[in-house]
Amino acid sequence: MLPSTIAVDGPAASGKSTIGGLLAGRLGYLYFDTGALYRAITWLALERGLAIGDEEAIVALAQAAQITITKPTVQDGRQYTVYADSRDITWEIRFPEVDAQVSPVSAYPGVREALKAAQRKIGEQGQVVMVGRDIGTVILPHADLKIYLDASLEVRAQRRYREILARGEEASYEAILADMRRRDDIDSHRLAAPLKPAEDAIIIDTDHLSIEEVWGQVMELLEKWQPLEEGATP
Repeated sequence: MLPSTIAVDGPAASGKSTIGGLLAGRLGYLYFDTGALYRAITWLALERGLAIGDEEAIVALAQAAQITITKPTVQDGRQYTVYADSRDITWEIRFPEVDAQVSPVSAYPGVREALKAAQRKIGEQGQVVMVGRDIGTVILPHADLKIYLDASLEVRAQRRYREILARGEEASYEAILADMRRRDDIDSHRLAAPLKPAEDAIIIDTDHLSIEEVWGQVMELLEKWQPLEEGATP
């Protein structure tokens, strides 16, 4: 047997998107990166000239926005396609200016509430690998398998730095490090669904591991996984 709902959580650049995508592909499951929703709202806010500090306006935007996430529609390395009002913004939501503002947007309780129901509905359909920061704790607290990928701030900043350079864009490691430190602080201390491992999550420190090594550990978890007996607690 295989787990039907898999939650993969962790801070930025911990490897959760890569591992989540590989896992979904291996199992033939839906890959759903919930962070893309928050990034899409952030991009829309910036595109429309809304002040990120205007919580009421950002929440209203999240409640009204038409965001759609589908399987990849273009073979350009993307793991999924993100549409906002029918416009493909898959790569735009990865721009540095979105990186810099997505944490305060995702910290608004109203934004999280507006997006929570849609995320949970998708997750509860099963056969899904859902990636984010609060999947195992809030969105899918009863997920069959919960994985939390972690890494030090410096390692994660270096990974993001190389990722941006690989796209042919300019980047400053020091600026990325400072921004990631700020995002970690916001994500970990926000009142609504702070970033933390679920009590029953399996934590993998990826600091000194390659993607192949992390993947190997995840495959071992799948091989050893057993469903809980009815009524049992993790």
